[in-house]
Amino acid sequence: MHSIHGTESPSVLVTGTSSDSHTWNLVFLQLLLEEMGHTVANLGPCPPDELVVENAIDVQPGLIVVSSVNGHGFNDGLRLIRALRARPELALTTIVIGGKLSTDGLRNVGLVRQLTAAGYDRVFDDGDLAEFQVLAAARVPARAVS
Repeated sequence: MHSIHGTESPSVLVTGTSSDSHTWNLVFLQLLLEEMGHTVANLGPCPPDELVVENAIDVQPGLIVVSSVNGHGFNDGLRLIRALRARPELALTTIVIGGKLSTDGLRNVGLVRQLTAAGYDRVFDDGDLAEFQVLAAARVPARAVS
């Protein structure tokens, strides 16, 4: 899953974090986003931060979605957003993170604030699927009709 192929440039880049080997969440997000009209590039589980940054620069998606299931989303996500936001080419890209952000099983407003302050446009704590769909629907690219 660590490569992008196809003829149409993806509007969304979906990725796990470097330590998260789960795939079902990434497949679910890809299918959900495709049903909404997005073209999706899915980097899959455990991509190194450098791979995510390289693909984001190459593809220039309108939305980057980072998903975590293993509970290390905060630590991995914080490091990843710093690497992504360090690149001027990605300054205007909408980047969100969601899923299980910590291993304690509790919703933590402090973690959400820190991730937002570090550069995520939105943080979707576990269970915020409806809000994510609203954000993603607002970013469906227009299709040219000929």
